[in-house]
Amino acid sequence: MTRILHVIASVDPKSGGPIEGIIQQAAQRRPTEYEISIACIDSPSESFVSNCPVKAYALGPKLRRPAWMRWLPWIRYGYVRALVPWLKHNVQNYDIVVVNGLWNYATYACKVVLPKSDRPYVVFTHGMLDPWFKKTYPLKAAVKQIFWWLCEGPLLKHAGAVLFTTDEERILARNAFWPYKITERVVGYGCGDVPPATHTQLSAFRELTPSLGDKRYLLFLSRIHPKKGCDLLIKAFSGFAKSNPHIDLVIAGPDQIGWLPKLRQLAIDLGVDSRIHFPGMIQGDAKWGAFGGAEAFVLPSHQENFGIVVAEAMALSKPVLITNKVNIWREVESAGAGLVETDDEQGISRLLSKYASLSEDQRLDMAARARQSFLANFEMRNAVVRIDEALHELIARFDRRA
Repeated sequence: MTRILHVIASVDPKSGGPIEGIIQQAAQRRPTEYEISIACIDSPSESFVSNCPVKAYALGPKLRRPAWMRWLPWIRYGYVRALVPWLKHNVQNYDIVVVNGLWNYATYACKVVLPKSDRPYVVFTHGMLDPWFKKTYPLKAAVKQIFWWLCEGPLLKHAGAVLFTTDEERILARNAFWPYKITERVVGYGCGDVPPATHTQLSAFRELTPSLGDKRYLLFLSRIHPKKGCDLLIKAFSGFAKSNPHIDLVIAGPDQIGWLPKLRQLAIDLGVDSRIHFPGMIQGDAKWGAFGGAEAFVLPSHQENFGIVVAEAMALSKPVLITNKVNIWREVESAGAGLVETDDEQGISRLLSKYASLSEDQRLDMAARARQSFLANFEMRNAVVRIDEALHELIARFDRRA
C-alpha cells in the first residue's frame, strides 16, 4: 500500500485545474494499492470539503471568515495556525508528499516541515513559474522574488523532484526566478476518458442556458479571468458573428474577481449581447452536456500550463481553438486536433475565421484527430503511470538511504 499525501491551498473546484487533477489521478489508482489524502487550508465547514471525493483534511478556521477579513494580507496568503503542527505530526504516516502549487501559506508550511522531515516529497508547480506572470505583474513578481529566496526556492531545491506537465512548462520555468536549482522531471498530465454526452446531459445544459435555445455554439469553459482572454474572445466574436449568424458563443465558468459585469457590458457595446451566453460555473451533467453539444472548444489564454478543459474537449471529439500560450499547443497543432493562433485580438479573430472557413468534412476530420490525440497524449491513465513511476523511484531511493 502506497500512501500519498497531497498538500494544496484549496479543494474548491472553482480554484481551477490542480484539484481536478488530484481527483482524477486518485480515480485512476486502485484503492487496494494506494491511499490518497489531501491537506488543505480550507474551512472544514465548506460544503466542497465534505463533497470532495478524496479524503480531505481541512485545516482552516472552523467558521468562514467575514468578507472584510479576507482582504488582510496574511489571510489572502492563506495563513492558518493548524497546518504546520498537523504536518509535523502526520507526515510520517505517508510514504511521500506531493506539494501542489506555489505562492501560498500551504507551500510555506511545507517549506518549514518537509525538508527536515523523514519523508520524501515532490512539488507540482502547475504552471506557477511561467514568466507570463512576471511580465504582466512586475510589482508582484518583485515581491515573489523575495518569497522565492525565503520559501519557494528552498522548497523546490530540496524536493526529490519538481514535476512539470510539458517540456514547454519546464523550459519556461527556468526564466522565472533566481537562483534556480531544482531537479526537473516531466510527467505529463491529462484527464480521465469521457464517454459521449447523453441526452440527459445535453438537456441539462440547455435547461441551464435557456437563452441559447437550440442554437449551435462555440464553448469557452474555464475561470472568468483576464489571463484567460475572455475580453479578446468577445471582441473577436463580434466580427465572427456578423458572417456566422447561426453560431452563438457560450462563456461558462466561475467569476472569482467580479469581472463578469464588464464582459457583459463589452458584449452590449459591441452589439452581440444576444449572441453570447453566460451560464456561470457549470458542473456534472450540465458541464458534459455543454462540451457534448458544442461545435468546438475555445480557450484564448495568455498563459495556460496545461488546460485540463482542453483535454476534456478533445476526449469528446471537439476541435480545440487555442493560443500558442497554452502549453500543449504543439501537440494539438501537430495532430491536426485544432487550430492555434497568437494571444491577441487579431490572433483570436483569425482563429474563429479559420474555423468558420473549414468544410464540414474538415471539421469532422479535426474532431476525429482531437479524439485520437487525446488517447495518445492526454489520457490521465497514462499520465498517472508516469507520475507513479516518479514517486516510486523517489520512495525507493529514499528507503535505500534510510
